[in-house]
Amino acid sequence: MMVPGSRSVPGSDKKVEIMILTKDGRFVLSTNNTTYAFDTLATGHLEHLYYGARIDFSDDLKEFEVIKPKREFAPGNVISYDEEHQSFAPEDTCFEISSSGKGDLRSPFVGIVHYDGSRTSDFIYESHEIKKGKEERKTLPGSYDENGACETLIITLKDKSYDVKLLLYYVVYEDKDVIARYADLINEGEEEIKLERLLSLQLDMNESDYEGIFFAGAWAREMQSYRTRISNGMHVSRSNTGTSSSRANPFFMIAKEETTEDIGECFGFNLIYSGNHMEITDANSFGKVRIQSGINDEGFLYSLKKGEIFEAPEAVMCYSDKGFNLLSNRLHEFVRENIVRGEWKKKERPVLINNWEATYFKFDEDKLVKIAKKAAEVGIELFVMDDGWFGERNDDTSSLGDWEVNKKKIPGGLEGLCKKINKLGLSFGLWVEPEMVNVKSKLYEAHPDWCLANPDTPHSEGRHQRMLDLTKKEVRDYLIESLSKVFSSANIEYVKWDMNRILSDIYSQGMPAEFMGEITHRYVLGLYEILGELTKRFPKILFEGCSSGGNRFDLGILCFFPQIWASDNTDPICRSEIQEGLSYCYPLNTIGAHVSASPNHQTLRKTPMKTRAAIASFGCFGYECNLSDFSKEEIEEIKKEITLYKAYRSVMQFGDFYRGGKGPARLNPSSSTSALSNPSGCGNITEWTVVSKDKNVAVGMMLKKLALPNTQNTIYHPKGLEKTADYLFVNKELEYDIRDFGDLVNTISPIHLKQNSLLLDIIAKKIKLPSEKENYVANGRLLCTAGVRLCQDFAGTGYNENVRYAQDFSTKMYIMEKIEKKDEETAD
Repeated sequence: MMVPGSRSVPGSDKKVEIMILTKDGRFVLSTNNTTYAFDTLATGHLEHLYYGARIDFSDDLKEFEVIKPKREFAPGNVISYDEEHQSFAPEDTCFEISSSGKGDLRSPFVGIVHYDGSRTSDFIYESHEIKKGKEERKTLPGSYDENGACETLIITLKDKSYDVKLLLYYVVYEDKDVIARYADLINEGEEEIKLERLLSLQLDMNESDYEGIFFAGAWAREMQSYRTRISNGMHVSRSNTGTSSSRANPFFMIAKEETTEDIGECFGFNLIYSGNHMEITDANSFGKVRIQSGINDEGFLYSLKKGEIFEAPEAVMCYSDKGFNLLSNRLHEFVRENIVRGEWKKKERPVLINNWEATYFKFDEDKLVKIAKKAAEVGIELFVMDDGWFGERNDDTSSLGDWEVNKKKIPGGLEGLCKKINKLGLSFGLWVEPEMVNVKSKLYEAHPDWCLANPDTPHSEGRHQRMLDLTKKEVRDYLIESLSKVFSSANIEYVKWDMNRILSDIYSQGMPAEFMGEITHRYVLGLYEILGELTKRFPKILFEGCSSGGNRFDLGILCFFPQIWASDNTDPICRSEIQEGLSYCYPLNTIGAHVSASPNHQTLRKTPMKTRAAIASFGCFGYECNLSDFSKEEIEEIKKEITLYKAYRSVMQFGDFYRGGKGPARLNPSSSTSALSNPSGCGNITEWTVVSKDKNVAVGMMLKKLALPNTQNTIYHPKGLEKTADYLFVNKELEYDIRDFGDLVNTISPIHLKQNSLLLDIIAKKIKLPSEKENYVANGRLLCTAGVRLCQDFAGTGYNENVRYAQDFSTKMYIMEKIEKKDEETAD
């Protein structure tokens, strides 16, 4: 028996690995650890048979007889396909793609209004071809393979009654255990057709005994996971905001009930698209479940004349039989290698400071330079000037669209300020929001018709701004040229691209009424054209996407920008949940994360500096606060945090990431349940570990949200280490402020110290309490299997250098470094 995806070379024992095996209408797609199989029925329809852990097939694929359904009679009152195939009931069949009108009552993959008004489509197999590598799409971004090692299967289906063809693409990334899928629809008829729906991915499974895991939320609380049982009927997670949205990220998973971070089966799906989308689970009465992903069809209607093609966005899917962590690591590697591209793909990202929460709109050149000087002093590498530098922008009511520097604030212009920043040893970056315009702006006065707005009806505003109509070529050309002028006006090395409102009043002035259903998709295509051109013109600039935080955190944006601001919420406790939600699909070096002031500006929560730095270090690390206001003591602490991050930056940004706990909880993301009681399924403790690719170094973090009385020992659970290697395990040693202990300080003080007194403040500056010391040597198997039983937790009955003190909202960092084993001396 041959290994799946391999074949013998004639006259040789050598086997050549292949990813796509076909025989008589049977298809097997193989990656290193997964298999995807489907068959062509006698009717010409494609029947899905299997997706999961890799299985063996012989070259003639005779094993299909074992896994294909056996049909003799159609069940009950279902519709039979035709008289010749009475036992073939579409409602009780797993398809590769589905359509309406032929008895399949589940959610269709494609929906067309034909020239005669019929909505019935019936696509059957016509031909297929296999290509090495992957071709670029004409209108949409997608995955890619620098080495051309992937393989693409293209299947052409033809409607039995109409001159319409459907091309299905399967791209196999063998070493990533990922399969990408997308579709093109071609109108070959003389008459125009209306496309109501064309999805990107469909996976029909014979068992519906799964749970769906989706990531919902809102501004400042993105990526809140919820886990729901798949039961009879349809569940839809969707965005209709014009963006991929914070309301429902396009990434989702399905898993067995017993699946945890490290055990059990799970599947992950994502969409390379930045607009309206929907993810569907549809279980029927025959125990089958249909998984779908693609463009949200709400308000969508696309006209196709003869010869015109509609490209559906690309979707990706991945499987793991060892829990969510393995699934995440496979997807992380795929995103790093096959989505992110360009100059910054493999470069370490700089430590930055952004002035937004330090100044908001109230700044001038002197204030910015003062912050930059402090930033250089602590080891920060990049200074970013945020909103308020252009036009008459002193609040959020004016000047968007007028991309000319405000000389009242920045007398030296961008070039002058940039030179001052560069002279301090820092790179310079700035914020833009190109897709928007204020009514109070020169651009709007000149071109009110450039907005997505109906001039005959009242407009609903969002943040006092309107969206530019990117379906118009003249708008796209204006943005490309005006931004090119800005980006080339100084030594700009970083750009934060924001988008602070969602779609409303969807209307394109000058567009015929019958094409209004195309606006939301054409907007996204226009955006991609702009991003593609600007990143081509300025390949060395580090672009960071943003949309009111994480309102457009998706693979489409990551095809152009290597990182995205995760959330406008910089509170570390909230961020631990948001970043953990993102981590199920998106690698750490795509996630923008900053240390901010305390109390936090979004929650007013007070948290230790150590905690804010620890959480932010599991991402593209930076600061968003006024360093000029910090004490000398705080500045010294920041220096230490940055030094530590830089020492392990390559591990944090390019290593394998592991979560502790059991995985996403069964929570309603819109409920008012306290996030502290059980965020993301991790309860009161959050554990993260990131391990270098060579497994020589690992960095761990444990967050305790609330201190609990009378607990004895906490166990930290490392993951991903080399089982047979020995590691030195140590904690990052800390110092504690004696004021944190309140009146308890008087149990050891020779004199009484009154709380909030000047004397206590003076002593607190001179005397610090050292933290516990963890220092062990053990092999990776022991560490990962048994965990590390840490020093006894503070329990209110005593404190010394061996007690592990963890206040509310505290973090502990752990370093694991491999110990090289010396060769054993041999006796003479």
